[in-house]
Amino acid sequence: MDMIALQGILDDAVAAGVAPGLSAAVITRDGETLSAAAGVLGLDNPAPMTPDTVVWIASCTKAITSIAALQLVERGLIDLDEPVGPRLPALAAPKVLTGFAADGAPILIPAQAPITLRRLLTHTSGLGYDFCRADLARYLEAVGGSLRGEGEPDIPLMFEPGTAWLYGIGIDWAGRLIEAVSGQTLDAYVADHILAPLGMADTTFFPPPERAARQASVHQKLAEGGFAAIPFAMPPTRHFMMGGGGLYSTAEDYARFLGAIPRGGAPLLGPEMFARMMANQVGDIDAGALHSVQPALLNDFAPLAGLRPRHGLAGLINLDAVPAGRPPGALAWAGLANCYYWADPATGVAGVVMAQVLPFADPAILATFEAVERAAYA
Repeated sequence: MDMIALQGILDDAVAAGVAPGLSAAVITRDGETLSAAAGVLGLDNPAPMTPDTVVWIASCTKAITSIAALQLVERGLIDLDEPVGPRLPALAAPKVLTGFAADGAPILIPAQAPITLRRLLTHTSGLGYDFCRADLARYLEAVGGSLRGEGEPDIPLMFEPGTAWLYGIGIDWAGRLIEAVSGQTLDAYVADHILAPLGMADTTFFPPPERAARQASVHQKLAEGGFAAIPFAMPPTRHFMMGGGGLYSTAEDYARFLGAIPRGGAPLLGPEMFARMMANQVGDIDAGALHSVQPALLNDFAPLAGLRPRHGLAGLINLDAVPAGRPPGALAWAGLANCYYWADPATGVAGVVMAQVLPFADPAILATFEAVERAAYA
């Protein structure tokens, strides 16, 4: 792949109305990083999109938080399989939602298995998100709760820990665990132990005012076609949902993070922990599928369908080769505003494509991501 090919894919996508703006970065087989961008920062901001445009990366944060947690495991400060309840009292006695009574009251029973760090990192704890789990949305409506407040949300599990896969707030809780174990706030720990070693100067939970001029707007895709820029910002202070979705970054900066995967985790993890991170952690449980109950936020999403999608300790792992190019054993995931990445330790190829468009799993943006992957392996 060369810069002309990457630029052409993004230019064609923006010209076709896929998104107001797109940025991307690819690490090639020889270790070169290519970056490109097309379009504008927003329909409310005609400044051009660039590879150092700042975007909200949402759940692309999860891999960074997961590796931060694995560093603490590597240092012997916590075990993957010890109950987290002693350090996170809100998770010490979890309850499982089994249904609703005739009057609409939730029916809860005590969980038999504990919540552990491994289960938080692999989305097998039973904790969910309300935008992709209808019974959790119903529960929150019944009790008047929310996942978007400043405090720790008090929600039940959707199943017995360790028995299924469900996308949810587990890695936000992993962020709280990092704070409890390290004695640092999550933003400080990530800055010291992830961002600084990789030189990720443009990645932060709290963008400074001087970065506002190159920050992209978030857009809502309209039913009648086109997009509308919408007000959006993560909270300006430390908040619960930092670990699972709080970071802002750029395509160039996130490529610096992805570059650790071809290096076997260096300088973030040692070889043994990296191998554990990249291994299937969920057995025969399929991972990755999201079922939308809030269409304004996301479409249904079934990544790696038919390719035995599984979950490692930092993201989705494909057990079979992906037609677009990835061999088995690559790391991948995404962020809510249509950001997508993969990183392949077998060949050293990695890439990220970033938009700022809702709802998630937009078919045209996914097709653009696939086109970038195909070109990267061509």
